[in-house]
Amino acid sequence: MMIWAIFAAMTGAAVFALLWPLGHGRMQGFADVADARSLYRAQLKEIDRDLARRLIGEEEAQAARTEAARRLLRAAGDEAGPAGETEPSLRRRRASSALMLSVVPLLALVIYGLYGAPGQPDQPLAARLEKAGPQQDFAVMLARMEAHLAANPADARGWSLLAPIYLRQGRYDEAAKAFAAAVRFGKPDAELYAGLGEARIMEAGGVVTAAAREALAEAVSLDPKSPRARYYLALAKEQDGDGAGAEAALVELLAEAPADADWAGAVRGRLERMRGDAGGKAIAALPEAERQQAIRAMVDGLAERLNAGGGSLPEWSRLIRARTVLGDRAAALQAMKTARERLAGDEAALAALGALAQELALKEAAP
Repeated sequence: MMIWAIFAAMTGAAVFALLWPLGHGRMQGFADVADARSLYRAQLKEIDRDLARRLIGEEEAQAARTEAARRLLRAAGDEAGPAGETEPSLRRRRASSALMLSVVPLLALVIYGLYGAPGQPDQPLAARLEKAGPQQDFAVMLARMEAHLAANPADARGWSLLAPIYLRQGRYDEAAKAFAAAVRFGKPDAELYAGLGEARIMEAGGVVTAAAREALAEAVSLDPKSPRARYYLALAKEQDGDGAGAEAALVELLAEAPADADWAGAVRGRLERMRGDAGGKAIAALPEAERQQAIRAMVDGLAERLNAGGGSLPEWSRLIRARTVLGDRAAALQAMKTARERLAGDEAALAALGALAQELALKEAAP
């Protein structure tokens, strides 16, 4: 509580220092009657001296005395009521000062009591940083890296460390600039060029731009096995309309992938989507009868693969929907039943299948 007493004393001293001159100050310069009388008496003596030396006439001297006497009388009248405030106005001003002196600190305390935290203990910086954990440590580290690179813009190693961080954070424009700086100030490196290409692609919303292709081509020239550069170059072929070339490039990339490559799943998924899109376009171009036959053949192939074992929730959902659209209700019901059996240990998958059964009016399939 000692700190509150100190704060209260400081607040009171500050308010008194501001209000005291307002409540007690007087304008002595304008109410100094003694000085005014001395001045006017000196003027009367000066008039007598000028008259004795005949510098002025009697009439002029009399007029000057009269004017000096008037001023002296006004000064004497001012002595009874010196210049300044009237008593009522002085009382009002002092009352306002007292009100301000009491209301301002009280209002501050009320506001702090409503929105502040009087019972909250202090939080030293070291303790806050310790409680913040790894996230705070990472933010501090990132800020230090940025400050270091601002002072040392030619540090290629620093840019190569900062660029992937920007890329993971979705700061694609800054990532592209950081990769470009790492390439410009450092030695030629395939990973840096591949990262630069990826950052430019993400910055363009997924479009493999000409600038991105240049960086990817440079990466492949330095490392023909660079998986990231080859993957995005395959996407460039797909965007150019060369679906067969893009598919062949991805197949080759998967064939050369190590068994434990963490990126192989993403490449495989892209290849499947690419093939699905190509198959859909080819089927759409067929006559109606052939198109229906081709769709049934694809659905049967999916069912055969899923019945053989495994299958994910999206695959089973796709098969059930396809059977329903084709009007094969019995097959849809059987697919729903098999899906429930295969995914029995996944609560979320069972809930999704239940919602799908309700949507497609396959409630009979519920166990």
